[in-house]
Amino acid sequence: MAGDRTPNSVLAAVIAESGATYYALAREIRSVAAEAGRRLGTGPSAVAYWVAGGTPSGQTPSYIAEALTRRTKRRVTIAEIGLGSAVIGGALEADPLAAIADLGRAVMQRRRDFLGAAFTAASVGLPLTYDHEAVAATLGAAEGGGLVGPAEVTAVRQLTEMFRSVDERMGGGHGLTTVTAYLTDTVAPMLTARFPTAEVRSEAFGAAAQLACLVGWKHHDLGREGAAQRYYLLGYQLACEADPRGHAAWMMRALTHQALDLGHPHACPELAEAALNRAVGKVDRQTEALLLVTCARAYGAGGQSARAARALLAAEDAVTDTRDPVPDYAAASGPVAATVASHMGKTLTAMKDHPAAERHYRRALAGRLPGTYQLKHGLTLTDLGRSVAGQHRYEEAVGLWYRSLDFMGGVVSDRNRQAVKEIQAAAARYRKRGVTGAGNLEQRATELLKTHP
Repeated sequence: MAGDRTPNSVLAAVIAESGATYYALAREIRSVAAEAGRRLGTGPSAVAYWVAGGTPSGQTPSYIAEALTRRTKRRVTIAEIGLGSAVIGGALEADPLAAIADLGRAVMQRRRDFLGAAFTAASVGLPLTYDHEAVAATLGAAEGGGLVGPAEVTAVRQLTEMFRSVDERMGGGHGLTTVTAYLTDTVAPMLTARFPTAEVRSEAFGAAAQLACLVGWKHHDLGREGAAQRYYLLGYQLACEADPRGHAAWMMRALTHQALDLGHPHACPELAEAALNRAVGKVDRQTEALLLVTCARAYGAGGQSARAARALLAAEDAVTDTRDPVPDYAAASGPVAATVASHMGKTLTAMKDHPAAERHYRRALAGRLPGTYQLKHGLTLTDLGRSVAGQHRYEEAVGLWYRSLDFMGGVVSDRNRQAVKEIQAAAARYRKRGVTGAGNLEQRATELLKTHP
């Protein structure tokens, strides 16, 4: 019943801020929709209906938000005006730029409903049905304002790389608010500017996608998996605007690895295969190797050992082809050969082939400088110790885990903390069995957990 509706006071407030009459706002909404290829018959009575608590259908909330953005000359989001949320739950929003604003607000206000949101297994396959063209129309309609050139895009890439290098030493929890604010307040507005060429525009969206991926990784490293997934999905949308083949495939890879790390392999083979098929022939062979080993991990986690083995062999072949340069988004994960080796180790561990996993973990360690990749180095040593223990070489495993703790102090990372807790538990078991060095390892792990709770 109409009398049961709660008036939308936040929508009314933003309309009042804009100074627009219902008639003028309805006309603006129709104009926005027309730019996105949709014909609406919105009139002032519809605006009055929404203010009274009615719900607009379809993509209309995003058109209302954009119309109010133009009127107020600031970014207005559907969440702000009470017509939806780009924050809670996995989704691919009609307006990724509005999503950046909503997500950024949730992070900087430390909203518990967002930071504590659960990972959604059903959202893993969202890229498989994503309608990029509809979103591209919305993004194209938002362009205007000042001119952005290659220098501004280069600055974004340089700062992103700086943030990333700090993360490798300090963990994902270091500087999260700063990185989020930079994406929200500086990079997102840049994407609505005019660009001198289509290539520069693509580069700008690519740089933004890398930054969104970094923010997602930071949340993943802190164990905030719902927030991480939401930023990865956002990064996928931005990557589609930059390069719907290679870069978008890379973001599908990030979503796959997160699901695998959390033990949700169901949709992973299909997503990993789609990413590989999208990118083959469009990226260099080393990037292809990274996508192949993702397929291998997905197959291995799903019990498809024969397919996993074939994908591993293909990845080993592809990674040796270094003739073409690796794109920025793929190079960001570190030396490609080391990354491939690490994921080969994870695949083989899932398949319980511990001797082969050990070989690949050692190769990954040799391919990364500890001072540059402190976090990865410590976690890979932990994985190596696990594969050695799987071969009943317990004293050697204890020694490897003791070394891994050298890289874990002062790192703000939930993944890091969970690894230390696993080491502590294993050391306690081995101490009871009289394994040399296990008591010292347990004590050191316990002290580290007290120092970095």
